[in-house]
Amino acid sequence: MLFLDELTEFDRRVLEVLREPMESGKVTISRATRQADFPARFQLIAAMNPCPCGYLGHETLACRCPPDVVLRYQSRISGPLLDRIDMQIEVGAVSAERLAANADGEASSVIAARVEAAFQRQLTRQKKSNQQLNTGEVDRWCRLERRAEATLRGSMQKFHWSARAWHRILRVARTIADLDGAAIIADRHVSEAIQYRRALRER
Repeated sequence: MLFLDELTEFDRRVLEVLREPMESGKVTISRATRQADFPARFQLIAAMNPCPCGYLGHETLACRCPPDVVLRYQSRISGPLLDRIDMQIEVGAVSAERLAANADGEASSVIAARVEAAFQRQLTRQKKSNQQLNTGEVDRWCRLERRAEATLRGSMQKFHWSARAWHRILRVARTIADLDGAAIIADRHVSEAIQYRRALRER
């Protein structure tokens, strides 16, 4: 796992170097007479503010950043790199009252059991995790209901997403369906996967 905090503060050239290992799972080092490949399969988790002042979209505090400044700030993350990040989630500020309140969600043990069951479905079906499926395997194992396919096609056209985004959304939707115990990817699974790609650019 690679966690990058304050993602926009990294040099853009450093971030662009991550594109190849994120896609291939390896790093290639080339010198004058030699070339070596090293394994580099990792899960990238990154965090960033929505704008330089950090208050864009805040419920009670006003953002001080002009629109062009916000655009410049967010554009430090290139489209090709953003395209390789499967899930992009906006996390709002949490009030002191909510922090002090007792948690009302599921127990971690319950969630862990559901995740393990979903992973076992993947191994039984295709002998590997959904994340490791190549494009041909995605076409084979990520079958969509007709309505789900129409939803995905519509979003692809609306947001001008790439072919890479199509396959990545399908992998996420397949995982959501596995967590749901569903054999076929339904419209609700695709719709949820689409929402995970709309936090930054497609507001």
